[in-house]
Amino acid sequence: MAMDRIEYLLEKYFEAETSIAEEQELKDYFISPNVAPPQKQYKPLFGYAVQAKKEQFYATIPLNTLKRKGLVWLSVAASVAVLLGVGLFTFNDFNQPKSEDYGTYDDPEVAFRETQKVLAIISEHVNKGIGSIGYLNEYEQSKNKIFKK
Repeated sequence: MAMDRIEYLLEKYFEAETSIAEEQELKDYFISPNVAPPQKQYKPLFGYAVQAKKEQFYATIPLNTLKRKGLVWLSVAASVAVLLGVGLFTFNDFNQPKSEDYGTYDDPEVAFRETQKVLAIISEHVNKGIGSIGYLNEYEQSKNKIFKK
């Protein structure tokens, strides 16, 4: 093979402009025993493919798998635990005495005063929320002026 051709292909290779056929030509040249002395430095660069094809992995990888019997018992135990939990929750819920005392008042005037107290507290919280909405409206207007929607 002509030295000029190899030099040209090497230059093209290092510029990343070679085709697959040209790269194969370079590999074939550098695998052969008649490589020119100035180009021997490139031999490992192109000889890696032949070396990589010869390498193989022979180690065995042990697999630690669960036995089927252990997995079945584990799923049965989990099912029993879930059913037991649901059953106890349901049993305790039904056995709790139901209280019918929801804060009822016998005197209508006392009930009216208590209702007014609760409504005043609710009104106070609603007014706080409405005040916060005023800030949001101001923010929205400022944002619209800046970004001009």
